[in-house]
Amino acid sequence: MVKQAPRLPRRTFLADLGMGFTGLALGAIWQAERARAATPAARDDRLPHRTPRAKSVIWLFMTGGVSHLESFDPKPVLNEFAGKEIGETPYRDCLDSPFVRENLRIVVPNDANGHIRSKLFPLQVGYRRRGESGLEVSDWWPHVGGVVDKLAIVRSMWTTDNNHGAQLQFHTGRHNLDGVFPSIGSWVHYGLGSLNENLPQFVVLGEPIADCCGGSAGHGSNYLGPEHAGVRLRVDPKAPLPFAVSPQELPLAEQRAKEDLLRGLDQLAAVEYPDDPAIAARIRAYELAFRMQTAVPDLMHFDKETQETQRLYGFDHPETRPFGQMCLAARRMVEAGVRFVQIFHGSNGGAGAWDAHSDLKNNHEKLCRQVDQPIAALLIDLERRGLLDETLVVWGTEFGRTPGAQGNGRDHHPFGFSVWLAGGGIRGGIAHGATDPLGFHAVEHRHYVTDVHATVLHQLGLDSRQLEVPGRKRLDIEHGQVIHEILA
Repeated sequence: MVKQAPRLPRRTFLADLGMGFTGLALGAIWQAERARAATPAARDDRLPHRTPRAKSVIWLFMTGGVSHLESFDPKPVLNEFAGKEIGETPYRDCLDSPFVRENLRIVVPNDANGHIRSKLFPLQVGYRRRGESGLEVSDWWPHVGGVVDKLAIVRSMWTTDNNHGAQLQFHTGRHNLDGVFPSIGSWVHYGLGSLNENLPQFVVLGEPIADCCGGSAGHGSNYLGPEHAGVRLRVDPKAPLPFAVSPQELPLAEQRAKEDLLRGLDQLAAVEYPDDPAIAARIRAYELAFRMQTAVPDLMHFDKETQETQRLYGFDHPETRPFGQMCLAARRMVEAGVRFVQIFHGSNGGAGAWDAHSDLKNNHEKLCRQVDQPIAALLIDLERRGLLDETLVVWGTEFGRTPGAQGNGRDHHPFGFSVWLAGGGIRGGIAHGATDPLGFHAVEHRHYVTDVHATVLHQLGLDSRQLEVPGRKRLDIEHGQVIHEILA
């Protein structure tokens, strides 16, 4: 009796029909993938929806929660009533806000443990009016204050997470109780694609947010697919790509053969599973990694920059050098065609270094010295190289700090805080929105965090509603509203 051969799935039969035919098919698939990556304009979903004002974004995130009161929204009333309970001041109504009851998941001013911080804490640093615009900026930010006429400070931000899950919320627009969603950088990558096929288009510099507060989801792409997630790089010309270090003794031809073999094996799997996004992303990643082995290290060779430029970024001081290197690397990246550079400062494996529950004065004074000069240098350098008009720079943090005291520090404060934007079609030298006299609630032109996202996408020529993925309905608040008042 002849044993009947098991039936093969049709897809497997066609895949195994002939290696010659398969090779041709794989070659066609690969060439098509390369063509799509190299010419995003050929795809309708990679065309801007409107004329863009910016080509690239540099996203500066201070991890832990910078005090808006000691940075870009100083409140002299805190000195006047220092040590008094809020209820003993003319501003007692700040403790109860209809806006909070209607919009936030939390209904009383508290930290993660539910403590009310109602005894007012004085400002820990002075402030002054700076630039021709006369905007008030803390004395801990003298260099950024020196370029304040390039900034649009938004003093009326709010969010709904009163703990450090707000870091993830700032990048994805959704509370962490809602699940994980694509980050702003991944939406930019998804919407616009590549300006330089030898470089990743969404780069992450510095230590990202910790696992406690969102982890890699802060630069992840979730349902958009892994190819749109941020690529972490080191500011180190010898090892900027720890996952793609080329052995020194391996000739280039052998490296190419190795990459071709890996790609070929993945392509065989792709024929069997053509709808698997992970395989498609891996195929592209191998090829991109090979090209990046020469392109990325070149971006980290700062000896190609003048000594004056290196000093501008603070290379000559140990406090400013690490963040200065990341800012200079970011400038070199957008100059080379990277779409989105996300720079983290203050990540420490936990809530973040800026989380000043105690000793706020020494904490913020130290951290501001690390970043103030490099950030100002970035804006100056972009402008003098003709890049600021096409590069949108965003400075942010997950929330502010309470007007009330927590010992000699301040607690988490999601009800009102500050961010700023510069370049890329943004009006400079303006303050938009306001908090109340204590800096407690955003009371004028309130903006949820996704309003920043909407503004970034708008300046890049994108409409988030036209980017929606079929079957993935997004909330209105997730889309945000463009902050038209700060646009040039």
